[in-house]
Amino acid sequence: MNFKIITSLVITILVTIFVVIFLYQNNTPNPIFIKNSANEKIDFVYGSWPALKNPDFFNEVKADFINQKASFIEANLSSMEIRLYKDGEIIKEANIISKGKEGSWWETPVGLYKINTKEKNHFSSFGRVYMPWSMQFQGNFFIHGPTSYPDGSPTPSSYSGGCIRVALDDVEEIFNLADVGTPVLIFEESFDTENKTINYTNKAPLPDETIYLVADLENNFVFTKNRASEKHSIASITKLMSALIAVEYINVEKEVTIDSSMIVATSAPRLKTGEKISVLDLLSVMLQESSNEAAEAIASPLGKNYFINLMNTKSKAIGMNNSNFADTSGALSGNISTAEDLFSLAKYLYHNRSFVLHMSMGEENRIAYGDSKYKNLKNFNSIDGLNNMIGGKTGLSLSAQNTILAIFEIEINNQKRPVAIIVLGSSDAKADVVKLLSFIEDNFSLKQ
Repeated sequence: MNFKIITSLVITILVTIFVVIFLYQNNTPNPIFIKNSANEKIDFVYGSWPALKNPDFFNEVKADFINQKASFIEANLSSMEIRLYKDGEIIKEANIISKGKEGSWWETPVGLYKINTKEKNHFSSFGRVYMPWSMQFQGNFFIHGPTSYPDGSPTPSSYSGGCIRVALDDVEEIFNLADVGTPVLIFEESFDTENKTINYTNKAPLPDETIYLVADLENNFVFTKNRASEKHSIASITKLMSALIAVEYINVEKEVTIDSSMIVATSAPRLKTGEKISVLDLLSVMLQESSNEAAEAIASPLGKNYFINLMNTKSKAIGMNNSNFADTSGALSGNISTAEDLFSLAKYLYHNRSFVLHMSMGEENRIAYGDSKYKNLKNFNSIDGLNNMIGGKTGLSLSAQNTILAIFEIEINNQKRPVAIIVLGSSDAKADVVKLLSFIEDNFSLKQ
C-alpha cells in the first residue's frame, strides 16, 4: 500500500471521527447539574424523585435548569400545566387535560426524566388506543394528545393510563419543538393545596381557657404553662398570704376573742361569739377547712386594714408585682394574682415558711403548743390518690371559679423534686392537678 493511499485512509478516519463527535455533541443535551440537600452540585440523574413533591426542592431544581439555560419540559401536575423551555426560556405553555389517577397503578410518577422516543401516533397495546404525538419518558408513561379507539371514536376525557394528556394542537407543537433526550421535570405537591396553612403545635395538657403553671421550686424550670402572666381572681388561695402574715407578725399562742363581726358565711361554720381561740388553732381551721370566719378573726390582733396592708406589702417584697389582696379570706373578687406571682409565693413558703404548708395538710408539729382545739377537721386541700402533696390551698368563688396552689414532691429518675402547680379559672382544679402531674411523668426526665 503506497503512501498516498495510507494518507487518504487516515484523513477519512479523522473526518469520520470528527463528524461522529460533532453529531454526538449536537444531539446530546448539555450536562445538567442540580443541588442536593447539602447544597452540593450533583449530576442530573433520570428517574423517580419523590423529593420533587416538595415545592421548595422542585423550585430549586427548576431554577438550576433555567440558570444553566437548559432546554426541558416542565409538567406541573398540581396546577395541571405543561411548559417547554428552550435555552432556559419558556417557548410554549399549555394546560394538562388529564393525568394518572392518584393512588392507582397508573399514577403519573414524579421525577426527572427524558424523552426516550417520539411517535406521531403511537398505538398502546395495553390500553388498545391510539395516542397522537406521543413522547415516551418512562416505561409506559407518555406525553400525548387526546386518545381514540381503533375505530376512530374518542375515548372519554377522563381516560388516562398514567400518561400526561394535552390538547391536540398544543401537544403537536411541543412534539415538533422537543427533541429526543429532552429532560422532563414532573412535579406534584405531596399534600392538598387547601391544607397548606395547617400547622401543628404541642398538645396542651389542659384547655386554653384554664390558667396554669407547673414549675420546679428549686431551679425554676417550667414544665408547662398557659397564660401564666394573666391576672385572675384567686379566691381562698388568699389564705396562704393571710397565714404568712399571721405567723410573721403575731404570736401564734395569742388568743383571739370571737365577736359577731367574725361570724361570716363559710363552708364549715365553727366559731362562736365570746369564745377564745388561739391564732394557731385559727390557722389550722383557716388552712384546712378554708374557714372565712377564722380568716376574719386572725386579722383582729393587728386590725383588719393594717393586716391587709401587710399582705400587699409582703407580696411586693417577694416578687408578686401583679397581685392585690382585698381581704383576708379571698371572698372578694378583688383578690387578684397571676400564676407566675403565685409561684413566687409557693417558692417563699417552701423555702422559708414550710410549716405553713405542713399545716395546710394537717401535719404541723404541735409538740410545743399542745393539741388542737379541733379534733375533727376536714382537709379541703388533699387530692384523692395523691400522697406526695406537701401543702397548698384550694379556692372556689363565682369570680375565680376553681383555683389551687399545690406543692408536690415528685420523683423523676429516682430523684425527688419539689414542684409547684398553680391552676386558676378551672371547672375542676383538683382534676387538672392530676392531669398536669401525669403530663410531667409522661414527658419529662432528668438529663444524665
